Amino acid sequence: MPYNKIETIIEELSLPIVREMGFELVDVEYKKERNSWFLRLFIDKPGGITIDDCQNFSEMLSEVLDHEDPIPQSYYLEVSSPGLDRPLKKESDFVRYKGFKVDLKLFKPINGKKSFTGELVGLEDGDIVIKNQDGTMMRFKKNDVAIVRLAVEF
Repeated sequence: MPYNKIETIIEELSLPIVREMGFELVDVEYKKERNSWFLRLFIDKPGGITIDDCQNFSEMLSEVLDHEDPIPQSYYLEVSSPGLDRPLKKESDFVRYKGFKVDLKLFKPINGKKSFTGELVGLEDGDIVIKNQDGTMMRFKKNDVAIVRLAVEF
């Protein structure tokens, strides 16, 4: 079964738990690292996620996964916070974080450059738009973008 299909199934199975607990499902990853499979879910809530939140969610999700058994091979289940540099994936993320500084990475370089940083303007006609420090707007096709993350400044 393709990874993205498993991720979609897991997202659907976890959404009732996420809603019940008042959390947001930020991302689902299912991938092989070395010889082991990992199922990672990233959750968030206003004020941030605690270790206890992750444990409680993991226990509730484990019960559902044990009952439904959607993944044929053995895997490790990990639940965590998306962190300060959370990825922006959903349309709602681009609305919520409009005006925030983001780091954007492309699959293929434009003029020899694959990484860009700027203020998130948002999604316009399916394109991701950011504003550079000099005020110029940059527009990227969503399919050309590998990842958009909140920029972390120290």
